Amino acid sequence: MAKILKKCHLSPAVTELTVEAPLIAHKCKPGQFVMVLADENSERIPLTIGDSDAKAGTITMVIQAVGNTTKHICHDFEVGDEIAHILGPLGQPSEMKKFGTVVMVCGGIGTAPVYPIAKAYHEMGNKVISILGGRTKELIMWKDKMAAISDELIITTDDGSEGIKGFVTDPLRKMMEEGNKPDYVVAIGPIVMMMNVAKTTKPFGVKTTASLSCIMVDGTGMCGGCRVMVGKETKFTCCDGPEFDAHLVDWDNLRKRSKMYVDQESVEYGCGGHCKCVEE
Repeated sequence: MAKILKKCHLSPAVTELTVEAPLIAHKCKPGQFVMVLADENSERIPLTIGDSDAKAGTITMVIQAVGNTTKHICHDFEVGDEIAHILGPLGQPSEMKKFGTVVMVCGGIGTAPVYPIAKAYHEMGNKVISILGGRTKELIMWKDKMAAISDELIITTDDGSEGIKGFVTDPLRKMMEEGNKPDYVVAIGPIVMMMNVAKTTKPFGVKTTASLSCIMVDGTGMCGGCRVMVGKETKFTCCDGPEFDAHLVDWDNLRKRSKMYVDQESVEYGCGGHCKCVEE
């Protein structure tokens, strides 16, 4: 059992939960995730560890309410309630070293998994430049937390409601075209965003990593749902990742596989397949 100690809504569809999980908080490293079973009648789902406090024995998860289980957790659980089971930490930790200048690129709730990685890089003495993107300013989350561990914070919105009007790749490309080539780039967010980041950095020869946690299902390598081609090898995101060389990921194959259940998702969401729910 993991008691919920804090709950807050970051947007109408995104909820932040801080729960008691002392063993996980003591062992987890940046880039890892947990498997969550809300109650005995729920399915297990993978959720990224957005923050942790080993001393307090807590972990923080950011959850987007898009399916039955995530809606159940976000809407039906309150402070003081207990989540049935949390298993972790799982997955391979992020590569940790002093690269020099590191650019963290995140879209939407991708800010949550980016935060502990960026924080660790900052504490190791790297120069951290964070680019946060969203369709509107309301979808930019953890801005103050990211600013506290970044040497430079750049905001982009599709509609121009905050920061630069455009996409996260715009300031990244401008940076490199002006000769300010970073030593390392980390991208976490929707598949199409990470693919475009990879396409942006590849011509400049900048080492780039993408976290593919968004395609995980059972989190243990048993279902095969998170298969991804990296170079000429088949990898399982939950066991071999979730982070991979973004320049080696077969993005076309990944995008096709991510749309396998669009029809079923459309029925579930009741949107007929014409809204952002079933897009990448």
